[in-house]
Amino acid sequence: MNDKTISGFSKLSKSKKIDWIINTYLPKQEDAKKILERYWNSDEKLQQLHDEFIENTISNYYLPLGVAPNFLINNNMYAIPMAIEESSVVAAASKAAKFWLDRGGFKTSVISTTKIGQVHFMYQGDKTHLKTYFNNIKPQLLNAVKPLSKNMEKRGGGILDIELRDKTDDIPNYFQLHVSFETADAMGANFINSCLEQFAKTFKTEALNFEQFTAEEQQIEIVMSILSNYVPDCLVRAEVSCKVEELTENKTISAQEFANKFIQAVTIAEIEPFRAVTHNKGIMNGIDAVVLATGNDFRAVEAGVHAYASRNGSYSSLSHAKIENGIFTFWMEIPLALGTVGGLTNLHPLVKLALEMLGKPSAKELMQIIAVAGLAQNFAALRSLTTTGIQEGHMKMHLMNILNQFEANSEEKITLVNHFKTHAVSHSAVVEALEKLRQ
Repeated sequence: MNDKTISGFSKLSKSKKIDWIINTYLPKQEDAKKILERYWNSDEKLQQLHDEFIENTISNYYLPLGVAPNFLINNNMYAIPMAIEESSVVAAASKAAKFWLDRGGFKTSVISTTKIGQVHFMYQGDKTHLKTYFNNIKPQLLNAVKPLSKNMEKRGGGILDIELRDKTDDIPNYFQLHVSFETADAMGANFINSCLEQFAKTFKTEALNFEQFTAEEQQIEIVMSILSNYVPDCLVRAEVSCKVEELTENKTISAQEFANKFIQAVTIAEIEPFRAVTHNKGIMNGIDAVVLATGNDFRAVEAGVHAYASRNGSYSSLSHAKIENGIFTFWMEIPLALGTVGGLTNLHPLVKLALEMLGKPSAKELMQIIAVAGLAQNFAALRSLTTTGIQEGHMKMHLMNILNQFEANSEEKITLVNHFKTHAVSHSAVVEALEKLRQ
């Protein structure tokens, strides 16, 4: 056996896990244990809570939790919590919020909240027999999950429909049970997957008793039962608008010129995938930060959003802009499957605080808040790109990271922050200025 493999790692205590990791993979890192232990929480109960979120924990990994204030959304004020490591994201969102605060704020609406799950199965035989079987068994499928769906139905959710889908043009003998769900304020992954597994069990078992099936047709093979993170019918819209002449605070460019250039930038992202990916990444800077701060699954959101951006056959911008009758409008429709109950929302103390900061929103309200964070981030990025360029603001925000990398003290930081108010920031320029100061 390789000397870097181990059996029974999960059964070791946290301390012994750390010892093995250090001895095996970090023998030259003298401070490894101190670094890991420095990030443990001194509150043992809180640390145990974090240890039990996942498996094989050895420490906590911190991300800064920031706040972007001054968001006016549907005439309600918000300070939006954002957990992210990237410089300038929170500042940009805050700046966009302040800009639109004086122009009517953000308007949002939830278009739909349907989520999808599928039972994937193989069937060999007469398709008309399968269709007849499905129509006969459908009420029984719904009845079989009553114990699972009872509480969800009390909260206004449940199973909306089950469809039989023929996918044999893509893969021989491949079919689906395509199920639509409403999960109210829960993200609903466990609920959906539990229902799907019960559907699969009932569907396979009852096939053995269906008289129209031949012996071969009775042998339905369940491949898997799983929710989909592609939620094109769980949509929220966010937009801002104002008169064109109110659109700029930059004296070096006219409002009309800025509006035209801004729309050109969006149009480029609509037709050019290389630009669209970066354009949408900027949107996700705002979205992911709030998704993470509120204890939701940002990987699921990312996967669903990028699939949605490709729904017409080419990857394209999620946001859009236009001028009509002298009014500039910038908007986005985006799929967001979120929850405000269950999972980390009930466990992580900072998630609880973040949701309280937002007024304990419902899942629909959270969809709207998070969409706004993405649109604000996109507006801020496009405004910089089409005027001063992205690096001027970003590098000034990145300045502190460079100073910390070279262990600048408080006095050095004050001096150099003032210096770079009137000088271009680059890694080499900061290093040079710091070395000169220290001499």
